[in-house]
Amino acid sequence: MKHEAEPPPLLARIPADINLPDKIAYGLTFRQILIITLTGGVAAAIYYLCHQLLPVVILAAILLPLLALGLAVALGRRDGLSLDRFALSALLFARARKRLVAAPEGVAGPPRWCRLRGKLPAPLRLPVQAIRTDGALELADGGVAVLVETSTLSFHLRTTSEQAALVGAFGRWLNSLEAPVQLLARARPADLSDLIHAIEHQADVLPHAALASAARDHAGYLAELNSSRELLTRQVLVVLRDHPPARRGRRSVRRDASAVVVLRRAAEAERALAALGVTTRVLDAEQAAQALTECLDPGGRHPLGQALPDEPIYATAQPSATARNLGRNT
Repeated sequence: MKHEAEPPPLLARIPADINLPDKIAYGLTFRQILIITLTGGVAAAIYYLCHQLLPVVILAAILLPLLALGLAVALGRRDGLSLDRFALSALLFARARKRLVAAPEGVAGPPRWCRLRGKLPAPLRLPVQAIRTDGALELADGGVAVLVETSTLSFHLRTTSEQAALVGAFGRWLNSLEAPVQLLARARPADLSDLIHAIEHQADVLPHAALASAARDHAGYLAELNSSRELLTRQVLVVLRDHPPARRGRRSVRRDASAVVVLRRAAEAERALAALGVTTRVLDAEQAAQALTECLDPGGRHPLGQALPDEPIYATAQPSATARNLGRNT
């Protein structure tokens, strides 16, 4: 019997410097050349003005740290940022207020008779202003976005031909995009308490004692795994966005039109990714709010069904047996 030869593995070379700025001269970018030129100009001006007034040792003590600082700022990097941008971000963070409150209309100042110690909190400016009932997110810059949650698949366990088919289908979806799309893959903690409780509850109603014993053993294994390990689950979100053009008309009408467009793109993405064997779903209002809450506070516990700040909370309680008896007697 003759077996067909397996095609060679699929390789695609992607350059690692696709997001780096262009090099102008000597492997340096325009920003680096500008910083080095300004530093050298300042050092030359100091030397020209003070070389007849100060000794060479003092001039060297002044100019060498200045030149070293300029080169470090131009060539150094920290956390993927150049040192000048990193220093600017650190300065803005140091000057920004650390206490933020949800006050879109602004924080009102204290009355004149009240003596304030410290600074007032600043209003919290979030990129999402509102979540529509259809799941569309109204952004602060006037755009509309939709969150689409997708499942994952195993790529390395597929054959070479299957991998090529997956890459081809994914490439066709990317080529069909007519607006920017963000792919977000994040890991979040997993809690097996609900699953353990469900297995223990079902073990009591199983028809055979051996099945019940196996179910309890499995629940014990999950409980030990849940308490001894830090379990993580992976979530992949596709963020589709549309920005309405600036034109005359009511802003709400433009947002409604953008929401229709971005929801249609979400449906198209759902059909395209189904060819890869990936299950997708467009997050509704409650699920989108849950996803945003988990992104803002990754380590906290956020149960579903929370009331919004402007929603009333109604509490209902079942009447006790004494109350029922009193009502029956009366």
